[in-house]
Amino acid sequence: MRIALFLPLAVLAACGPQPPIDPLRAAEICEDRARAAQGPTGSVTVGVNSNTGPNTDVEIGLSSDFLAGRDPLEVYRSCVVEKTGAEPVRQPNLR
Repeated sequence: MRIALFLPLAVLAACGPQPPIDPLRAAEICEDRARAAQGPTGSVTVGVNSNTGPNTDVEIGLSSDFLAGRDPLEVYRSCVVEKTGAEPVRQPNLR
């Protein structure tokens, strides 16, 4: 009977807000998001091997922030605030 009462409480606790993360870790995560807001990302791979012959691969990424025309610096700031509950501790490196 106790387990039946405990299980729903454990599930509800897991759905609650997560504690803020380390500000420097948040900066790293949010820099990636802000870089994606600067423009399309992608890669092209071309190769040849003796078993299968030539091969190619093309990947293109478009972030919703880029498509919405959001400023990458604002994307970074709002992301850090969302993850830590505080303003960024450093300027982003968006290179």
